[in-house]
Parts: sequence; C-alpha cells; structure tokens
Amino acid sequence: MRNRRICWKRENNALKQSAYIMPQVQSIREAFAEASSFLSDLGVSEPQRSSQLLLEHVLDLSGAAYYMALADPFPADKREQWEIAVTRRAGGEPVQYITGEQEFYGRPFEVTPDVLIPRPETELLVEAVLRYAAELWPEGAAELAGKPAGTADKTGGKNGACGDGARGEAGTCAAASGPACSGGTAADEPGAAGVQGERPDAAERGGLRRLTAIDIGAGSGAISVTLAAEAPAWRVLAGDISPAALAVAGRNAERLGAAVELRLGDLLEPFKGLETDILVSNPPYIPGADIAGLQREVRDHEPRTALDGGEDGLDPYRRMMEQLPLLPAPPRLVGFELGFGQAEQVAALLTAAGHWSEIVTVPDLAGIPRHVLGIAR
Repeated sequence: MRNRRICWKRENNALKQSAYIMPQVQSIREAFAEASSFLSDLGVSEPQRSSQLLLEHVLDLSGAAYYMALADPFPADKREQWEIAVTRRAGGEPVQYITGEQEFYGRPFEVTPDVLIPRPETELLVEAVLRYAAELWPEGAAELAGKPAGTADKTGGKNGACGDGARGEAGTCAAASGPACSGGTAADEPGAAGVQGERPDAAERGGLRRLTAIDIGAGSGAISVTLAAEAPAWRVLAGDISPAALAVAGRNAERLGAAVELRLGDLLEPFKGLETDILVSNPPYIPGADIAGLQREVRDHEPRTALDGGEDGLDPYRRMMEQLPLLPAPPRLVGFELGFGQAEQVAALLTAAGHWSEIVTVPDLAGIPRHVLGIAR
C-alpha cells in the first residue's frame, strides 16, 4: 500500500477530497510521484504534467534546473504551499490559475479566474493576422483618409499613451508606456494636435498613418499585447466588458513592455468613430446549453462571460457585424476565433456583410477549422 494519507469527507453518499497531505518523502522526485499518483486516482486530467508544473511553481524552478533538482531533498518550508497547490488541482482548478501564469507566443502572461486561459490555437490567429497585415500594408502603415498629414487622433497619442482628449465615460484606457487613465471615447476628431504636445508620427508626416488594430474581448491581453509586441509600429487597442479582465490585461501589457490602450465596453461600442484597419476577436462562442457538459476545469473555473456565446454560440459574431457602422469604415482585415463546426456559419456572416473580397479559414493543429478571416484586397 502506498504511503499516502488522504483526508476525506462523505457528502451526499459520495467521497469528496478535502485536502492532500504529503507523506514523508525524501526527494523532490518522490514528491512528484506521490502527487501524480494522487491526482491520477482522482481522475484529474494530465496528472503528471500538472504535478510537474506545480512543483516548478512552488520550488521556483524551471527547465533543466527542475530536472537537476529531482534528487534533492524536498524543502520542508515548501510543504504547506505544495499541499495547498495539489489540493486545489485535485478540486479541478486549472494549473494556470494556481500558478497565476500561462505562456502565449513565447511570453509569460498573468492569468486569474477573471480571464480565460490563453490557448495555443489562438497563437495561430495572431500569426494569420500578422501575415495578412504584412500583405495588405507592405509599408506597415495606412494612407490617411481625408486628413491633412500631421494630424493625430484625439483619443490616443504616440506609442498608445492616453491623452486628455481620451477621457470620458465610454471606458478605460491603459498603456504600458504611461499611466492608466479613465475614459476613452474613441471619437476620431481631425485637427487634434499630437497628445501632450508630441510631434506627429513620421508615417503621418509622410501622408500615412499608423495601422490601428482593435481586439474585442481582451481577457488577459494575450492577443492585443502580442500584436503590440510583434508589431510595435501599430496602434493597438483592446476592449472588454469586465473591468477585472482589463486590469489583468493592463498588468500584462506593462510587464511585457507593450503599448496597448484598454477600453471598457461591449464589443465595438467603446471604439465608436475610431478609424480601424484590423479587427481581431476570440469572443465567447460556446452554445449556452453546452456549457454544463464542458470539462470541469473550464465549466467550474473559467469566467462564463468568456464562454457563453448565446443559444448557438454565434451571438457575438452577429452583434459585431451589426455594430460595424459604429466605425467610420469596415476594417480591411478581420480575424475571428471560433468553435467546432462554426467556421461555415461565421464565414457566411462575413460574406453577407459584403465588405471583404476574400474569406479565409485557418485550421488549428488538429486540422479543425478554428479561425475565419475577412480580407479586403
């Protein structure tokens, strides 16, 4: 019999785990084996991977340093923290919420229960947006539409900093390059000078302007922060209906040195009047009736507002298409992530809108159609 003690309580005639108590182990390797077996017995998904990630977090080790330390004695002062972490995972809590971090596009992002955990397939959406943007705007900038060279948008300034013209009731705005500010009316007002007396960008002086990309449903900021980091010449904005999610996104932008303006509001509403070149979104797309059948890590722990896409999961896509008139013109590039079996319907929505000459479907690593893009050549 394995030398493991488990505290149990009986509730509604079913055994439920209350706490994990680590037995007396000699090494970190033994602690890993005991926790992996404990989680496996409880039916927790990926028990060995979970145990390793939690050990790396508790012991502040990673990569080669973790493997080199496996034979070392388990530190006594880490016992309580380790037991709490394993107990939380045994209860179905995702590892990422326990460690507070998830890697995305090679960068570490803070995650909390206020935001959806970034998935690897979303990296493919970012890659597609960057690739098609490079094709549409080979110079990395867009032509000014009816504005004299040297004018700037009143809602934001160089490197995404928020100026006084951005203050209002529509939402919140934050950037890694400056302090957060409340407001963000998103109204384009020709003739506004560069924010805080800054000179217009070089692109604007040449009759071009910075590309503007907006991310709908910012969450942790995985998409918007990555776009801003990979394309620093762009002006990147992100919106969410959750103030708590925007706070996480803002911390990630600051931590990773990315200039992202954050606005509080529903879908396109906080960006009313903003000249937009690129629209990207990974909105809630799970049909409401399907949520009860999701993996417990998702169903019981990730925010429902980031999951529930209405009766058929397509409500956010329809509403974004309906809200396009809020923008001065439809974005030339639109990219959406979507759920299983939804690609044809989302592509039909984009086709019906009539703004994009090319509709592209991008599969995920399993070959499942996962992203749909609209491109105006």
